[in-house]
Amino acid sequence: MSSTRTVRAGRRTVEVHRPDKVLFPGDGDGKGEYTKADLVAYYRSVAPFMLPHLRGRPLMLERHPDGVDGPRFMQKNTPEHYPEWIRRVELPKEGGTVCHTVCDDTATLLYLADQACLTLHRWLSRADRLQRPDRIVLDLDPADGDFGQVRAAARLVGELLDELRLPSGLMTTGSRGLHVVVPISGDHDFDDVREFARGVADVLAAAHPGLLTTAARKKDRGDRLYLDVQRNAYAQTAVAPFTVRALPGAPVATPLSWGQLDDPDLNARRWTVADAVDQARTDPWADLPPRGRSLTRARRRLDDLRG
Repeated sequence: MSSTRTVRAGRRTVEVHRPDKVLFPGDGDGKGEYTKADLVAYYRSVAPFMLPHLRGRPLMLERHPDGVDGPRFMQKNTPEHYPEWIRRVELPKEGGTVCHTVCDDTATLLYLADQACLTLHRWLSRADRLQRPDRIVLDLDPADGDFGQVRAAARLVGELLDELRLPSGLMTTGSRGLHVVVPISGDHDFDDVREFARGVADVLAAAHPGLLTTAARKKDRGDRLYLDVQRNAYAQTAVAPFTVRALPGAPVATPLSWGQLDDPDLNARRWTVADAVDQARTDPWADLPPRGRSLTRARRRLDDLRG
């Protein structure tokens, strides 16, 4: 087993330690088996599509040094041994501060892959405007893994957002459901944004009580899909577009177009490290505006719907 391999990323060289180490064991026949070298290769190829969703945002890193079958570490603080060229941002927390990693370039992304950071969870705001999120994330979490339920819920969410005149994008979570991502202007604080997201979920749950719920406790949901808006708060995170999930087969949280919702093969783990880059090249969020919308008018429209 080769102990070290070097990978070039722009002006920097990143060392990949134990590149042949298996992180995703596969099914016994080699299918779905991926090594650290495979993870690095995937992140290198997807970097042009992934980095715009990461730049400037504090990260929480999900590390699996011994692969997906080993222990998991959720890392907020940047270790002192990380190279000095990796950007850090020190943020306040209760009783002190935390020094988050920020991934602004391909070299940082590859270094994190070498550290067995399988999944990158990003803030919904940027380091220079911490209190002003520029994304809303609505997490469609199905009961019992029923993806038909997810499709139906996604269509209802999309229709309401259209009525509110807010553009939105779909993304598989790589796990169970879908995220609906709404780019916003960044003119509102987290409290306002979360209140708006809660209002959207409440309107939908009230209109479709047999399908949707906002109940946070599982025992109160029954067989309904949970409309989760909890990520829309300060210091909360959501999985980044194109990040790998620590699950068998190395599924990827992958953006898709609204038209792809009708694809009969679609499920939460539809794309993996083997083909997510092909999906990225189709530019599935091409119709999203470069700058998000203000929530001011959308909130008025939502209030009208709520009566």
